[in-house]
Amino acid sequence: MRNKEDIEILELLKDETISQYDENRENTRLQAKEQILKIQDENRKHFNKHRKESSIYAEGDLVAIKRTQFGPGLKFKPKFLGPYKVIKCKRNDRYDIEKVDSSIERSMKTSSSADQMQRWPGNDN
Repeated sequence: MRNKEDIEILELLKDETISQYDENRENTRLQAKEQILKIQDENRKHFNKHRKESSIYAEGDLVAIKRTQFGPGLKFKPKFLGPYKVIKCKRNDRYDIEKVDSSIERSMKTSSSADQMQRWPGNDN
């Protein structure tokens, strides 16, 4: 049979084991968090090393937008559509644009991001 002292010792050992486990778990979590932040910083530096800033357009600039729809027969069509005129500059390199000549393509007004646009040839500002 077990004595009352044996049960108390077992309870103390159990409590000590639990507290050590909790301490180790916290330390492991902190180390993992530090490693994650370190790797994120390295990834950010590597990504930004080869990234170029997007072009900034002003209202009234003529631009061409990249063709985003692909399908049969579009292989030999131009990669950019236009000319479009910048109507409004939004935040985060977004722009509202409007088709200058509406007889060729359907969409009259749309919005686009700067990475999907380029200056219209011959429009040197």
